[in-house]
Amino acid sequence: MSFGGDGESAVGYSTARGRDYPSVRQFNVFLENRLGALLEVVRRFDTSDNRIVSLTVVDSADCAIIRIVLQDPERAREIFEQAKLPITESDLLVVQLPSGSQPLLQICKALLLAEVNVHYAYPLLVGPQGHAALALHVEDMEFAAQTLQRAGFVLFAENDLNP
Repeated sequence: MSFGGDGESAVGYSTARGRDYPSVRQFNVFLENRLGALLEVVRRFDTSDNRIVSLTVVDSADCAIIRIVLQDPERAREIFEQAKLPITESDLLVVQLPSGSQPLLQICKALLLAEVNVHYAYPLLVGPQGHAALALHVEDMEFAAQTLQRAGFVLFAENDLNP
């Protein structure tokens, strides 16, 4: 695939979303900070087979942001749109926790050596193929993915979230 220029430059995308690295879509749901708001979001997936893979809440006095990863992001987007919930999407790296006594330390060391800033991180409720995994939002996704893969870490993509 070539994009203008001299015709010799080719970019091969390895994912459907145009990324050269594996990523997982996260939905950021903006909610009024009131009793039961989180339950209303979670309940929307109760009757579907679209499993919540990970969830974290960023809370403030007036509003909350629910960061949520679902098994089938396309179907999740439809559910959010039908509910008229305000959302944005962002990409995450999902890295399998390595074996050993300090798996988080190993991941943090690899990213520190490459000088990659971690904006936030949270665990997956159930990782791909039953492996413990960590979702990371980092400053430079592509460089962080390359760094982690070169260090021998396993990264998961959206397709890995489906059993």
